[in-house]
Amino acid sequence: MMNLEERAYGLRRDIIEEVYRSEAGHVGGDLSVIDILTVLYFKVMNVSPENWTSPDRDRFFLSKGHCVDALYMVLGEKGFFDKQEAIQTFSAFGSRYIGHPNTDVPGIEMNSGSLGHGLALGVGTALAAKMDHRTYRTYVVLGDGEMAEGSNYEAMMAAGHYKLDNLCATVDLNRLQISGTTKEVMCSDDMAEKFRAFGWNVISVEDGNDCGQLLAAYEQAATYTGKPTAVIAHTVKGKGVSFMEDNKSWHHGVMKKEQYEQAVMELEARRAELSDFKNQAEACGEKQARCGKEA
Repeated sequence: MMNLEERAYGLRRDIIEEVYRSEAGHVGGDLSVIDILTVLYFKVMNVSPENWTSPDRDRFFLSKGHCVDALYMVLGEKGFFDKQEAIQTFSAFGSRYIGHPNTDVPGIEMNSGSLGHGLALGVGTALAAKMDHRTYRTYVVLGDGEMAEGSNYEAMMAAGHYKLDNLCATVDLNRLQISGTTKEVMCSDDMAEKFRAFGWNVISVEDGNDCGQLLAAYEQAATYTGKPTAVIAHTVKGKGVSFMEDNKSWHHGVMKKEQYEQAVMELEARRAELSDFKNQAEACGEKQARCGKEA
């Protein structure tokens, strides 16, 4: 688990570099969703550059497509393309790494970013798997602000009606959107009950930036039958950078040099701390193993 957390903080560092260089991107949401993406791509989903053309690969849709900055870093880390290319050219003229997912980029299943579309596509893909007798699962990540879009509720209704137990939706519930809190703009406090009303299983993750809690939720989701599953992940916008955390100003913001340097310092310090913990745990495990053999 420590490896996942360390990797997530390394990806946060990449996101900061990507966003700072481009002077674009939705950094607050990137930092809240990166743990979800890390767990899905490195522990949960059956998808990789090697099986990308396989009809049995798992499907992933980033419905909150404005946070593609984070998805590019995860796909690059996974080996779909050179991550440095994305960091260096994100949002530049002529770059394929534009500000919303597009299928010119390896690993992207669909163009998204018009909020409220991803779950409907996920329902269609999950239904197709049932009709074709395929075993792949479909995962969709949505933003809590995005849940004000009515099309989501039509998709939720259809998923419940067709009992799509091969569909798992995650709501990145960081409570903030571009114009204020979700409570002020369009309250989402009862999100779990909304999904349940449409016939979904619901798993609430108290700390949606904790890789262990997320992994447990997805493992549990895979065991449910007869219903789709919604994972409600309570996250922190801007997670990992002190001046961005829980601050709506960083839904979309451009860092000054001093802010960039502070963000880098904080993230690298946390990653080093996680690496030290991992090394200590491994050393302790090796010591215990030696003691067991000697006994």
